[in-house]
Amino acid sequence: MSIQASKNIAAEEVKAGKLTTRQVLIGAQQAPHFAMRKFTIQPGGSMPMHTNTVEHEQYVLQGRARVVIGDETFTAQKDDAVFIPAGVAHSYTTLGDEPFAFLCLIPNKEDVIELVK
Repeated sequence: MSIQASKNIAAEEVKAGKLTTRQVLIGAQQAPHFAMRKFTIQPGGSMPMHTNTVEHEQYVLQGRARVVIGDETFTAQKDDAVFIPAGVAHSYTTLGDEPFAFLCLIPNKEDVIELVK
């Protein structure tokens, strides 16, 4: 068991994204089955359309974004829960002047990420 302040966990740039960072809050070293990450996309930022080989369970902490999942487009905002099935293409684009921040939980399995053209 462990407790750590998220402000003490380094944020790393997400290279495929624009103005996007990721913090690994709980990784495979702490939890055998799931990882918890925090993504922050700054105003004007985005993540391109991509697929993952693992499902994503997400909880929006702050801001708003246009989220495309497969053929559907949604507006996600604070306190929304988002589910993205494995293999389904998805993207994010911030809306407004506030960062879009969310927790993302995934199984601790190999995750192959592919950008969709």
